[in-house]
Amino acid sequence: MVDAPTSSSSLADLWKARYRQPPPDVALPENTVVRGLMAHRSVRAFSPAPVPQGALEAAIAAAQSASSSCNFQAWSVIAVTDPQRRARLAKLAGDQAFIAQAPLFLVWVADLSRLEHVADARAQPHVALDYLESFTMAVADTSFAAQNAAAAFESFGLGIVYVGAVRNEPGEIASELGLPPRTVAVFGMCVGHPDRKHPTAIKPRLPQSAVLHHEKYAGGEAEVPAYDATMTRFRTEQGLSPQDWSTTVIGRIRDVKALHGRDRLREELVRRGFELR
Repeated sequence: MVDAPTSSSSLADLWKARYRQPPPDVALPENTVVRGLMAHRSVRAFSPAPVPQGALEAAIAAAQSASSSCNFQAWSVIAVTDPQRRARLAKLAGDQAFIAQAPLFLVWVADLSRLEHVADARAQPHVALDYLESFTMAVADTSFAAQNAAAAFESFGLGIVYVGAVRNEPGEIASELGLPPRTVAVFGMCVGHPDRKHPTAIKPRLPQSAVLHHEKYAGGEAEVPAYDATMTRFRTEQGLSPQDWSTTVIGRIRDVKALHGRDRLREELVRRGFELR
């Protein structure tokens, strides 16, 4: 078996792994940052080794260096290392065992509670927090921060995987973590040393011609059949049942059952103190 490209590989090799196509006929600027980002792969099997001391703090510093809407910094993150709590969170998040296995589980929280307290401390109103825009801004801030942290962890040789299933039971997750009103867990992130006995590969993405448009939106649907074939080959290589991308995503949007309870998310958000006007 040929070793999968890593962050030390050339950009050309990483491009081929990501797109299953040769790189374009242009000079691509190459550096360690771009190579590290392109080497990303989701890790769902972790060794028992703990996360190195200081890695969490450095990654959160990277997270806080991300762009923030109006400098609101409308996010928080809960670092969970207690094995019993990780096991309970794994149960709530779709019985995904790797959550309990990873030595560190981060729960990224859209947090408007802090801004509410800032206004209350000066006896000022905070009407804008009741609107969908504020919630959208908080989710965006949370996402920017988390992706910076993910890149930092991976630069330390650690592996990560995002866990959207923390939205399956937002009320129970909030109770487990003591989240106040106007906060909600947006996603989780497992962090740890990848288990070398279960290596993961770089998953191919849609070609750039499907997502990169110049001046005006230009579709990209014509690229899907070729990508379907690429993903079928990739799954076969990984020992998974051969299935194309279209079949996979259709199965996840066909009906509300595929949402695993997240069809109730709006009602849960209102219960959590988000008015969403």
